[in-house]
Amino acid sequence: MIATLALAVALQANPPRVIDWPSLAPLPYRAEPQITPDMLAFVANEVTTRKCPVAIGPGLTLSVDVAVLVDAQDNIRTTVPRAIQCPTVEQYAAAMVAGAARGNLLPRQASADQWYRTTVTFTWPK
Repeated sequence: MIATLALAVALQANPPRVIDWPSLAPLPYRAEPQITPDMLAFVANEVTTRKCPVAIGPGLTLSVDVAVLVDAQDNIRTTVPRAIQCPTVEQYAAAMVAGAARGNLLPRQASADQWYRTTVTFTWPK
């Protein structure tokens, strides 16, 4: 997990100053990433131990928007999470997106770097 968080920090070297979230196109995944029980447990532990002001528990969801910079060769250049008042969960979501998008994007006709958006949603079963 520590390596995943370090990757997220490293990927966020040059975020845009202000992100216009609604204007970003959705990240074109081939297959949507799946949230595993271990991922849910990690997020729940981080929210609890770090006393983040977000609600988690049975039947609840926690969503983190992530902006993703993709280069012309479909490589992930940077991921930037939207703040939810829980930095470790934000960084974790950004790292998850970077990993899930690698080799998992639909072909694009871009000739330059382009920003996209995606949302990581953690849902706890009832």
